[in-house]
Amino acid sequence: MKAELPAIGKVSAEVFDEVILPHLGRRNDRVIVGPQNGVDVGVVDIGGGQVMVTTTDPVFVVPPYGWERSAWFAIHILASDAATSGLAPNYITIDLNLPMSIERDQFEALWTTMHRECDKIGLAVVTGHTGRYNGCDYPMVGGATVICIGPDDKYVTPKMARPGDKILITKGAAVEAAGLFAVTFPDKLAATYGDAFAKDAEKIFWQMSVVDDCMTAVQVGVRDEGVTSMHDATECGVWGGLVEVAQASGVGMVVEKDEVLVQPEIDKICRLFDIDPYTSISEGTLILTCRPHKAGELGNRLNDKGIPTTIVGEVTPREQGIRLSENGKETPLVHPRVDPFWQAFGKAASEAAAGAEE
Repeated sequence: MKAELPAIGKVSAEVFDEVILPHLGRRNDRVIVGPQNGVDVGVVDIGGGQVMVTTTDPVFVVPPYGWERSAWFAIHILASDAATSGLAPNYITIDLNLPMSIERDQFEALWTTMHRECDKIGLAVVTGHTGRYNGCDYPMVGGATVICIGPDDKYVTPKMARPGDKILITKGAAVEAAGLFAVTFPDKLAATYGDAFAKDAEKIFWQMSVVDDCMTAVQVGVRDEGVTSMHDATECGVWGGLVEVAQASGVGMVVEKDEVLVQPEIDKICRLFDIDPYTSISEGTLILTCRPHKAGELGNRLNDKGIPTTIVGEVTPREQGIRLSENGKETPLVHPRVDPFWQAFGKAASEAAAGAEE
């Protein structure tokens, strides 16, 4: 039986394997890492001991966040995937297919902030396309490719985790879910937890990037000398991200649930909107695997940088499976498939709209 397309969101691994993977254009032996489910980057040998790492994603812009926050988020989503390679992002190409409703001052605010964030990260805009068109709407207003150039022995991918590695996670679960709820529904948070909590919760939004996490992590070394893989926990959250790394690398894992951080403010937000933090979208959460002799140094470097990090488990041989340990009992850890954030966000948006009409 053929796998069906999902109701919303990314295609399943089955659809990817059945439709996309067998049809990848002209074969080229310089492609070291091509498309693979759970692997966010491609790697091409460009000669001279150098590789080009690329990643492509939608340009995601949500005007209700404010143009500055929207632009910051759009650029950091794009740069974060590239940074998980361990190489610094160098170049970006951007296609903006904007809705007819955007006005000159709004576009200028959006673009100047994008420029500022690219400059901070080190990204040069090298080409693109910009226009307003009927049929285009927020939040997906185009696409972009981020490119990294670096030594062929300094990059990592989610395919490189190996048995014996320690597993580390930065910032904990549900960062993106909580950040988006906080800036979209501050009144709901204030009504339950108070104005001060609602105001502080909006700061979670600025945690939704792993660029600093990645660039700090690789300072301990890569591959045999340190970090073996990095992957940001986006759709389906920490549990989804861990399974994706294990499947990409062909390994097992044992993960200690109690060691996975859930920040107190994030826990309260997830309870309020009735979502499981561990399976909820979490851009800003970096999953790392690291050779055991460097795991302590890696955790210390990240924590010293102000990026809360915990060691949550260990990579095991594939035949041992992917396991979650809680209260001394182990159960299989499976991919959630469906992220609870989208339904909860839609419900909250409908309730807010109904309240505004009363």
